Amino acid sequence: MSEVKIAYDSRYPSVDDLRKKAKKRIPKFAFEYLDGGCNEDVNLDRNRRDLQQVELMPQYLSDKRGSDMRTELFGHTYDAPFGIAPVGLQGLMWPGAPDILAKAAFKHNVPFVLSTVTTSSIERAAELTEGRAWFQLYHPVDTKLRDDLLKRAADVEMPVLVILADVPVFGHRPRDIRNGLSMPPKMSISNIMQAFGRPSWALNTLIKGQPNFETLKPYMPKNLDLSQLGKFMNDTFSGWLSEERIAPIRDQWKGKLVIKGVVNESDAEKAVKLGLDGIIVSNHGGRQLDAGQSSIVPLAALAPKFKDKLKVMVDSGLRGGPDIARAMASGADFTFMGRSFMYGVSALGKKGGDHTISLLKTELDQVMQQVCCHRVEDFPNHLIK
Repeated sequence: MSEVKIAYDSRYPSVDDLRKKAKKRIPKFAFEYLDGGCNEDVNLDRNRRDLQQVELMPQYLSDKRGSDMRTELFGHTYDAPFGIAPVGLQGLMWPGAPDILAKAAFKHNVPFVLSTVTTSSIERAAELTEGRAWFQLYHPVDTKLRDDLLKRAADVEMPVLVILADVPVFGHRPRDIRNGLSMPPKMSISNIMQAFGRPSWALNTLIKGQPNFETLKPYMPKNLDLSQLGKFMNDTFSGWLSEERIAPIRDQWKGKLVIKGVVNESDAEKAVKLGLDGIIVSNHGGRQLDAGQSSIVPLAALAPKFKDKLKVMVDSGLRGGPDIARAMASGADFTFMGRSFMYGVSALGKKGGDHTISLLKTELDQVMQQVCCHRVEDFPNHLIK
């Protein structure tokens, strides 16, 4: 086990407690961006409901004691089988959030995945994690931009590149539309009042400065009119992936290559054919397709067919330690969470990363000892079919 002491603020002993605190601490437009799904939130709710249906069988008459959460992934042994998923606009929800989480991930020896469209840079994330951060790429329209982003990630020796498949178009998110959410948020009277009503968030934002897409700053026109930022993003990135688009990335990227958003056997087979090292079964946290499946359902179908060919990971819908256990029992090699960590940072600021990781380790340890599962790779033996 890690030498990092597992300790957390006992006032917030669950992710739901962090969520409630975050809702009180950050403006409504920021919280609803973090908390919401798309359309009517059907798939957001389905993610949670289907995951909670997974049941584990204890094996009490066992001579195995204690728990070992250490998990090998892509040649590195992490202290727990979970990591911090890529999340866009993190600095909007809490100033400096990606740096806080990167530091905590490095301290606790779990992976931190930097989004192309978050508010820290490739170089900064690598610095804070001594080169262990992963990078998640939104596919650019311009191949020169793509190649430069890959070069920057390679230059700081990031070990894993994650390419995003599940955002061919942006999800229809009514809350964000009503809130006029942009980068930075439009300062309507409503948003200004919300900001004034959250003085801690407002003060920290003032100190930290206006959040920006730090990784993309070198490519953005100087003196860009903020009202034109949305057009810049639409013109710069194309979410559509294909075998033809992935192949040159595989040729260029010498590290491990993972595709995020795989939910069917055909796409998984293409990932194997293209020589990818892993897939992340994901529906983008229920933020893209309300009529889609939950993430746990395709995971259970894909894991037994593809685990001997590449690493099968999962995100979307996982909130706490029992969910990590359910996903591992369903066949996942590793798990990722986004909202849980952002609730933690939004609730507790600089302490949020440490708190959330420690909380998740505590919860997972309890589940492992309760069902008498000594190692995380043994979780499938406890799955009730």
